Amino acid sequence: MSHHKVRITVNGTAGEDEVEARQLLVHYLRETRGLTGTHVGCDTSNCGACTVLLDGRTVKSCTVFTVTADGTDVLTVEGLDEHGEMSPVQQGFQACHGLQCGYCTPGMVMSATGLLLEQPDPDDDAIRDGIEGNLCRCTGYDMIVDSVRWAAAHGGAGTAATAHAEGKV
Repeated sequence: MSHHKVRITVNGTAGEDEVEARQLLVHYLRETRGLTGTHVGCDTSNCGACTVLLDGRTVKSCTVFTVTADGTDVLTVEGLDEHGEMSPVQQGFQACHGLQCGYCTPGMVMSATGLLLEQPDPDDDAIRDGIEGNLCRCTGYDMIVDSVRWAAAHGGAGTAATAHAEGKV
């Protein structure tokens, strides 16, 4: 196996690790960095449970080799909190019951956060387009759309995600 040294900042914390060339970012986040909020759902990029922000853009971390993330800044669901408080998107999911089993929730929250970074006041169609790559088997999506709409009205993507997207982390 070929190993490579990578430097990746995750949730504002820089790290330098040696990884296999074929390791996926989702496994790096979970196994090397210990951040298990990013879920492994399908391993085929269909479900979106592994969605994170990579240099301010949403990506499915099961499609990114860790070595290609060298020198980048990653934000996971664990990094969204603001001084111990949930981000507006996380609060919206709680307030509007945008989750049931919770398996898709981290990816949905990250996709919604990415959407609100690009479109601070999306309509329902834009919200549905923004979470299109994320599958939920429980909610039927209406409460997820309500959750994102709530977040848009109560602080948007949040300060942690905005700082990450602007490179201020």
